[in-house]
Amino acid sequence: MLDFRTSRRLYHHVALGLLSAMLLAGLYYAVDSPDAKYKWSMSTACVSLLLLGGTLLTGPLNVLRRQRNPVSTDLRRDIGIWSGLVGQAHEAIGWQVHMGSILLYFFEEDKLTKALALRAELFGFVNYAGLAGGLILVILLALSNDLSLRKLKAPRWKYWQRWNCLFYGLMVEHGISCQVIVSRKPPYPMPLATLVLPVLIIQFIGFTHY
Repeated sequence: MLDFRTSRRLYHHVALGLLSAMLLAGLYYAVDSPDAKYKWSMSTACVSLLLLGGTLLTGPLNVLRRQRNPVSTDLRRDIGIWSGLVGQAHEAIGWQVHMGSILLYFFEEDKLTKALALRAELFGFVNYAGLAGGLILVILLALSNDLSLRKLKAPRWKYWQRWNCLFYGLMVEHGISCQVIVSRKPPYPMPLATLVLPVLIIQFIGFTHY
């Protein structure tokens, strides 16, 4: 017989898994492209960013509702786990969309000498931001458990979890830069704005109340 907390977390994961699957499938078919890898890259990016935004909303919403805001909650942690899983899928797929080699996302190859040099343009910045975000994501996923919370203690564990905000900022920059690179015209930037602006507004309101 499962205890209450285990049952609740199981419910969280089943619900989040089904929600993620439905959103991924819906966005996959909504993206207008003949390239399946591109469609999956876009759908995983949107779903991961949506779930990541959800982890940043739980705290401010508790503040606005004048409720206790603990160091960690199962719901916030479980949403973060699914955001991380979908985000890792996006990273794995995204590095296969444009170039024949992952190295070429970060290095520019001289056509004559075949020498590699670090990319210094916006495309390189997008990929550096994505890589840095991916590394932070691995750390956050590794810490999303009770054992890490007990070992690190609440203040230190919370310090590392606050990197979630930096990760979100990197992902927003990554998304905006991708829009600039491909010269997206309205209404294509609207989905990104719809995902990001509510999170920033509620975060700001929650911060002023706190």
